[in-house]
Amino acid sequence: MFIFEIMSTATKTSHIGRKISRIRELRGMKQEALAAELGVSQQSVSSLEQSEHVEDEKLEKVAKVLGVSKEAIKNFSEDNILNIISNSFHDNSALNAILNNPTFNPIDKVVELYERLLEAEKEKVAYLEKLLNKK
Repeated sequence: MFIFEIMSTATKTSHIGRKISRIRELRGMKQEALAAELGVSQQSVSSLEQSEHVEDEKLEKVAKVLGVSKEAIKNFSEDNILNIISNSFHDNSALNAILNNPTFNPIDKVVELYERLLEAEKEKVAYLEKLLNKK
């Protein structure tokens, strides 16, 4: 119950960016996917999710991509989600299953990280070779 109390006090403000982030996460969508749908960079989505206020036109576009209304984003509340969960599960067994099972495959994440590191190393080698060829 302590975790729920922390979460509910952390989301009392009307920080639209955080609400967008939480809805995106609940939809299982990455920032990159949202960015692609909006036609912007991942950094733009990151900046958007850090914004306390968002223009109505931009909020409308984000809402459409997330499959919710603009008002749903504005009125989103962790408290409501937690109330639904606590009223749906009476013995906590299903709730524990939700909290302990990740929605992604950890092996996929390790492979993704390895591929990014490998690509960075390849770029570094290419850059060093380019420097050596100039001399």
